[in-house]
Amino acid sequence: MPEHGHSHDHDHGHRHLDPQPHDHGRGEGHEGAPHTSPGAWAGVTVPAGGGPGATVAWFHCFSGIAGDMALGALLDAGADVDEVRTMLKRLPVDGWALETETVLRSGIAGTKVHVRTEADPPARTAAEVAGIVAEAGLPDRVHRRALATFRALAEAEGRLHREDPDAVHFHEVGALDAIVDVVGTCAALEVLGVDDVASSPVADGSGTVRAAHGQLPVPVPAVVALLEGAPTYGLDIPRELTTPTGAALLAANVVEWGPMPAMVVASSGYGAGTADLGDRPNLTRVVVGRRSDPGGRVPGQPVVLLEANVDDVTGETLAYAVDALLAAGAHDAWVTPIVMKKGRPAHTVSVLAEPALAADVRAVLVRETGTMGVRGTNLERWPQSRSFDEIHVDGQVIRIKVAGERVKAEHDDAARAARALGLPLREVARRAEQAWRDAH
Repeated sequence: MPEHGHSHDHDHGHRHLDPQPHDHGRGEGHEGAPHTSPGAWAGVTVPAGGGPGATVAWFHCFSGIAGDMALGALLDAGADVDEVRTMLKRLPVDGWALETETVLRSGIAGTKVHVRTEADPPARTAAEVAGIVAEAGLPDRVHRRALATFRALAEAEGRLHREDPDAVHFHEVGALDAIVDVVGTCAALEVLGVDDVASSPVADGSGTVRAAHGQLPVPVPAVVALLEGAPTYGLDIPRELTTPTGAALLAANVVEWGPMPAMVVASSGYGAGTADLGDRPNLTRVVVGRRSDPGGRVPGQPVVLLEANVDDVTGETLAYAVDALLAAGAHDAWVTPIVMKKGRPAHTVSVLAEPALAADVRAVLVRETGTMGVRGTNLERWPQSRSFDEIHVDGQVIRIKVAGERVKAEHDDAARAARALGLPLREVARRAEQAWRDAH
């Protein structure tokens, strides 16, 4: 299932989830007959604290997220590892050891989590994994968050393979280190007293990965299914940045997507992946604090505006540069005609990016335009929440973007359908948007 059949440290550098338990000295002998509980997650709901004063943990997934990185970030933010281990020892399984170390990723210190196991993973069904969690007698919020995470994984895989979620076989995610990652993350949230979980848009890479089901495209199908309705974006990095376990933790527990919520920050931490991604820190950040009342002013999402003036670049090159900037993770990029000194016609290339991506985006701007310099300004933006859907027009699939009262057909899909149907582009877009309104 989701976490694919990779070695313990896969090519992206997030630990994929392998072995079954071995005896690590507790001597409790829990592992025996299969644990089954088909109704274990029936009626499970995710806790949400809500208003001012609630403790919120905001995950910043600028380099993606994996189960071990989420756990590492929370431990780095102050969750006591011994308290987390104590809760994990309630699981009716033996053969694991949770270790941590401090590492540097692009000069930033973070916590790297290692779950040590040895034997081959058992073929556990989703119901068996749910039974293991249900039998542990965990605190209520830990219990609910962990079960909701495995339920999200089972439902995503069930849709992909057209199987009953309870009957889905968890491959690597059924392994003990995956269970420790998920339950450990939920335990760390409880140790920190977290009421609400929030998240930034989620980054992922490109290329392919070897999985239990064969060679899969990145983002892998389970991640795409899990993050339906969540804000995501791709980076031109040939690695898997977000794993199914990381995506499931977010899909099951996040109650708010977007920029960092208004809060009084209490602590922050970084969870590290294994691989060195060069200029990009292979880290997931978490910021923990008390929700605050913004006092009438809703703080915007921090962004950096990068600009360069160029007077010796062709229109084709400028168009390519805009595409390259967007592929590098920029929120937006555009070109404005200007007149420079001595009356020279020129263009300003402007790009909005997350502060964490500013260095990467700036490098693309310099590389693709040949500019001799780039200026930058720190700004805020207030993006309107949006959702995505699909509609059919005469057998052609067209994606629809919905933001408030506005409904808009995706241009590329509408153009493809217009060519296939021999209709004007504006007519296809109008019909797609009206079909969505009629269906809703």
